[in-house]
Amino acid sequence: MDKKSANNEISINMQYIKDMSLEIPHAPQIFTKLATPPQINIDLNIDTTKLNEEQYEVTLNLKINAKEENEPLFIFELAYAAACTIKMPEEQREPILFIEIPRMLFPYARQIISSNLSEAGLPPLMLTPVDFAAVYMAKKEQQAKTTEQKKAAS
Repeated sequence: MDKKSANNEISINMQYIKDMSLEIPHAPQIFTKLATPPQINIDLNIDTTKLNEEQYEVTLNLKINAKEENEPLFIFELAYAAACTIKMPEEQREPILFIEIPRMLFPYARQIISSNLSEAGLPPLMLTPVDFAAVYMAKKEQQAKTTEQKKAAS
């Protein structure tokens, strides 16, 4: 093993809820309509902020909209973040920030969502695991298309 790879380090210094919101706009009437599983739409975004040379904040932003018979059942928004240290070459950091750290955070965010919905009297919701590598690749492809369109337009 060379010296560079021996010095590589990834550590999560702390995890925290940055923002959380749960709305049940038609409570309590909507609870009487819960005969079938609700229609659920989930939006997931990942934000990163460089705090200093080796420290970053990575935030999982989840927005879940659920409808029952075309009426809003609930809207749940969660920004779950981690302050982390990444000691490795700059060119290797992006996949760590957008794939590995979110992969580590997701089970905690999923538990927060599930327990809060349950405590609110809603049916349990267990989010399926996310392929963060596929999310990252889709984002990179979208960025490449946007860059190509800008070049073609100028």
